[in-house]
Amino acid sequence: MNIENKVAIVTGGSRDIGRAISETLAANGARVAFTWLNSAEDGEATLAAIQSAGGTAISVRGDMTNNADVENLIERTRSEFGDSIDILVNVAGGLVARKTLAEMSESFFERVMKLNLTSAFLTAKHAVPHMGAGSSIVNFSSQAGRDGGGPGAIAYASSKGALMTFTRGLAKELGPAGIRVNCVCPGMIDTTFHDTFTKDQVRANVAGATPLRREGQAQEVADLAAYLASPESSFITGASLDINGGLYFS
Repeated sequence: MNIENKVAIVTGGSRDIGRAISETLAANGARVAFTWLNSAEDGEATLAAIQSAGGTAISVRGDMTNNADVENLIERTRSEFGDSIDILVNVAGGLVARKTLAEMSESFFERVMKLNLTSAFLTAKHAVPHMGAGSSIVNFSSQAGRDGGGPGAIAYASSKGALMTFTRGLAKELGPAGIRVNCVCPGMIDTTFHDTFTKDQVRANVAGATPLRREGQAQEVADLAAYLASPESSFITGASLDINGGLYFS
């Protein structure tokens, strides 16, 4: 991938899929600013892994639903790597908890929407003024955004569906400036997300129903995200690409 010396931001870039993306971009020559929120240990481990492999990165603590934290991320990135930002990958997000409609409060619904959708809006709003022609934004939706998600995932699925629409609209708006915007929709990937929120038997059932008969790996998702971030995908924009082993065809 031709991303040598490109400046990349990866939100939620310190663990699982986010970490794999941070490491993959850095391994291909990008200078990476990645964020973490709750685990300084994850941030330190990811930074150490990148640097030990000869890559260049900085680790920034930040809540991507907080405007001041997003502004700080952009300022830190530009201070460290120069004025321009070439790649923005929005991985930060989450399910929070599985709740049915009856169990959900308005504040819970709004929290999930803010975590998954508002975060991408804020990072794009602050990064785009520093992005030029040839730049790329990669958002992260989910198979849940396609099919409504599993039990108790209404809020999460709604936010991820909205993120696909946000991606399409932003691609139209930024296309004339030469900035591409795409979205990745992972299915069942072997991550701490499913360790936390999905029962082992459910995971086994889903893997068994998947044509490839397994869960995906974080590195496989990272490779797709890195491709969309690179010039090799230069005529792809507004797309939401599925990576689910054939479990769901959009």
